[in-house]
Amino acid sequence: MFNTARMALFAALFAGVAGPVFAADFVEPPVIEPAPPPAAYEQPVEYGGWYIRGDIDYHWSKFRGADYITYGDPPGTGRFDSGKLESAFSAGVGVGYQINQHFRTDLTADWMSKSKFRGSTSGFCGIDQTPCTSVDTSSYTALLLLANAYVDIGTWHGVTPYVGAGIGGAWVKWDTLHNSDDDGEFEHGGGKGWRFAYAAMAGASYCLTDRVKLDVGYRFSHINGGKMFNYASDSNVGPGYDKGINTHEVRGGLRYQFGKSDCAQPEPIAYEPEPIYTK
Repeated sequence: MFNTARMALFAALFAGVAGPVFAADFVEPPVIEPAPPPAAYEQPVEYGGWYIRGDIDYHWSKFRGADYITYGDPPGTGRFDSGKLESAFSAGVGVGYQINQHFRTDLTADWMSKSKFRGSTSGFCGIDQTPCTSVDTSSYTALLLLANAYVDIGTWHGVTPYVGAGIGGAWVKWDTLHNSDDDGEFEHGGGKGWRFAYAAMAGASYCLTDRVKLDVGYRFSHINGGKMFNYASDSNVGPGYDKGINTHEVRGGLRYQFGKSDCAQPEPIAYEPEPIYTK
């Protein structure tokens, strides 16, 4: 009987000690959930900075008429019956500043190459002062200086449409005016000088590299009127003043951005969250 009691006590002690040990073997370890893949986001880019540009264009000039003084009996004024300017090329350079992604300004200088002029006037020729028509030929060149402002509407697949306007001045030089009629041929020295000018433009740019853009567009420019030719004593006519010149330009050029360009791809920044532990 004593042996039976001793065995029961030993079994009870063994159960009390071994139970927790075996139970510990069945406790599940904490589960570590895998972290989600790194979330990449684009670093905000503040566009802006200086840029330079170069452009060429092909333009059509419209002659808006001209008046001139006549000295005869009696003195008076005359005007051109017709006048036409041929198309020509021009080339320009500029420097600008990209204020932000949607607004920029620049200063441009364009040299407008020689555009030939042909017109006609009506008058009186000979001793009997019979009506006659003369043929007048000349040409003009101009240096157009403008301060411009543009709105870049937005960028889609590297293409940025824009609209803009400019204001400034133009130095216009007319060549010698050759006048021929029934009385002979006469020459009037060409006029020259500074005039007020303004322009409006629209177009689009395209990213060629992260800093270079191709710029194509249309520009309308107006140059105010001024002296076209001087007085000629052998014809008793002059001076003459044109009423201004309108030009329609098809332009193309390149812009190089020194500052941060919207053509550059923003660098992604990877964010890795800490692992999440669950029990």
